[in-house]
Amino acid sequence: MSGYALEVSNLVKTFDRPAVNNLSFSVNGGEFYSLLGPNGAGKTTSLRIVAGLLQADSGGIHVFGENALTNPVGVKRMMAWVPDEPMIYDRLTPLEYLEFVAGLWEIESSQARKNSEELLDWLALAPHAHERCEGFSKGMRQKVALAGALVHDPRLIILDEPLTGLDAGSARLVKDVLLARVEKGCSVIMTTHILEVAERMAERIGVISKGRLIAEGSLEGLRNQTGDKANSLEEIFLELVEDDDNEALQFETTQGQGKAA
Repeated sequence: MSGYALEVSNLVKTFDRPAVNNLSFSVNGGEFYSLLGPNGAGKTTSLRIVAGLLQADSGGIHVFGENALTNPVGVKRMMAWVPDEPMIYDRLTPLEYLEFVAGLWEIESSQARKNSEELLDWLALAPHAHERCEGFSKGMRQKVALAGALVHDPRLIILDEPLTGLDAGSARLVKDVLLARVEKGCSVIMTTHILEVAERMAERIGVISKGRLIAEGSLEGLRNQTGDKANSLEEIFLELVEDDDNEALQFETTQGQGKAA
């Protein structure tokens, strides 16, 4: 049996242009993996496909060895999806929302209550447990959404820019919760534009550009690839993306010259 939490193989998705272009990568069990790329690189599209919210044109996805295409419900039970814009029910309180989500996962009511209260306490939402979510700030809503994603104890957590709009205190709480889950064996894959977060939290980093994986490895491994062991992740990222843009431009120029000839 595979030891991977997530295996993505030759994933392709095209809209008016290729958004995901033969993308392959894997996330180990108990690993914090960060997927980085410039705007429009295909990060969100890729993770939406993994989460079962979009259908790929081709390619394969396995979660803990289970085929996501042939067993989508079973795979979804093992994972959680947290988008950049929190989607919660405004008319519910955080406790009501968590118990509602737990019910969808068919969690026994007393266990659902226990999980919900622990998550609300962990994310500093306990004082607001009985307030309606409609009056919450984006940061509070994001924490409620994260709690909802974790209430069924997923083995794989997929997050798309989870720290966007959070103040420093809320961001710290979210990061602590994620790292605590990883310490217990959970796997996390996260996109972020805050490169310092990826540098501090991720065990491995994948860099994608134009829907393709252009580099992958630990921070030290990426430094070796770019040839400067003193570089920060920001410097490495910019260099990798710039090199990929230059290669693409060279390819387009060569193709154009061939057609002209």
